[in-house]
Amino acid sequence: MKHRFGALVAVALMLLSGCAKKAPYDYSAFHESKPRSILVLPPVSQSLDIKASHSVLASTSQPLAEAGYYVLPVAVVEETFMQNGLTTAGDIHAVSIEKLHQIFAADAVLYLDVVKYGTNYILLASETRVTINARLVDLRSGKLLWSGSGSASNNEGGNSNNGLLTQLIVAAVRQVVDTINDKGFEIGAVANNRLLSAGREGGILYGPRSPKYTQQY
Repeated sequence: MKHRFGALVAVALMLLSGCAKKAPYDYSAFHESKPRSILVLPPVSQSLDIKASHSVLASTSQPLAEAGYYVLPVAVVEETFMQNGLTTAGDIHAVSIEKLHQIFAADAVLYLDVVKYGTNYILLASETRVTINARLVDLRSGKLLWSGSGSASNNEGGNSNNGLLTQLIVAAVRQVVDTINDKGFEIGAVANNRLLSAGREGGILYGPRSPKYTQQY
């Protein structure tokens, strides 16, 4: 009986470890595409904060450029859409990939969705959090090359040991200050770096302008 119990425990542990192991990301479409240039569209935002889309867009180019890609200037891209009567991210995201490729001649397009943005009061803490989802699509074939999600918060440093009243006051003041100063812009840049930087498991691959171009997870 003891031997049977031990065997069952061993099998259970093997199954649990197997379930916990994350499958490697399938980069076959990415390798086939070999994108050199990326068109970044203005993000669609689920947040009520009107600054969310532009704040997140402003910090997308740097991690992509550092990863080894040519990124079409986002200001020029946005102005091009405006000149053609497209002023909202939702309308821009609805443009066909054929039309995007015809106008911008980029290899791939990056669709961004801002899931969370801004400062919220949560119990004894005021938290500024930004969460972004991304999809990289080949503009020549329409294939999905990569998708991922990135998130960042100003409360990642741990909990405070201050008294209850002090925590309430600090949280209330912090929410006002962070909202006025648009703390989301800073946190959004951290989220974008986590999402769009190459060299991490499940992340975007290095581009042809990077000396690490042949490396992948």
